[in-house]
Amino acid sequence: MVNITKKTNSLRIAIATATVKVSKQETIDAIEQRKIPKGDVFEFARAAGLFGVKKTSDVIPDCHPLPVEYTAITYEIINLEVIITVEVHTVYKTGVEVEAMHGASVAALTMYDMLKPIDKGVEIANIKLLKKSGGKTDLKNARFPEIKAAVVVCSDSVYENKAQDSSGKAIMARLEQFSIDTEKYEIVPDEVKAIGDKATELSNAGFQLLIFTGGTGLSPRDVTPEAILPLIDKPIAGIMETARHYGQERMPYAMLSRGVAGFIGQTLVLTFPGSKNGVEESMDVLFPHVFHLFKVIKGEKH
Repeated sequence: MVNITKKTNSLRIAIATATVKVSKQETIDAIEQRKIPKGDVFEFARAAGLFGVKKTSDVIPDCHPLPVEYTAITYEIINLEVIITVEVHTVYKTGVEVEAMHGASVAALTMYDMLKPIDKGVEIANIKLLKKSGGKTDLKNARFPEIKAAVVVCSDSVYENKAQDSSGKAIMARLEQFSIDTEKYEIVPDEVKAIGDKATELSNAGFQLLIFTGGTGLSPRDVTPEAILPLIDKPIAGIMETARHYGQERMPYAMLSRGVAGFIGQTLVLTFPGSKNGVEESMDVLFPHVFHLFKVIKGEKH
């Protein structure tokens, strides 16, 4: 199975259809009048389709078991065709398109089984996905080359050339995935004044995105929050709350991170942990959705 542990829960919706074709009008009349010998075709197929949605992971090897929050199965008759539509919702880490198509398939097979005694010309056609939404798929091609970014590493050891930076470089690599060039890459010691001065300098220089890595923990030299928080004009607590929650699901010490986020003037400032893994997890959960802020601050609606 595909590893989805890095993904985050979101509302995911899929709509699929299947078409059952009959060979004569009498079959359609019998369906509509509920005169099929085996029973009410619509109700039996709906029940079977619901089971199909719920049992998808049992019969499709690479599908993950997931919570199905909502399923609707509807029908439309056009000439000699019955169009089955299945809509599935979940709040989970992966989508439900296969669940929707499996539900449509099972509903169509049930309908076929019930109609074949009176119509030998029944066939199933066009099982397909009509729509899917949710997760990062909606933004997988999103690019933000207009964003001017800077990355600052807060570390005594890196500043003194006693250690190599990996977290700052990991941030820049991730930003490149969204066509964002890091125009400034700085290293400062773990000192309140040095960090604060750098934040002021870069926000005044017109950078739209400023990411600090390091100094968000609880050791005596971890002072990044103390340096940044007094400078923030508009705090956005939800950003780092989301990052901490995501991290906490993966390791127990994420709750100790004291990272802060918000705007200094027109510059979005984020403070990430100093570890490469902590940085990557923070970016996994926050990006690219956090870029929506740049539209909101211009007055655009959500």
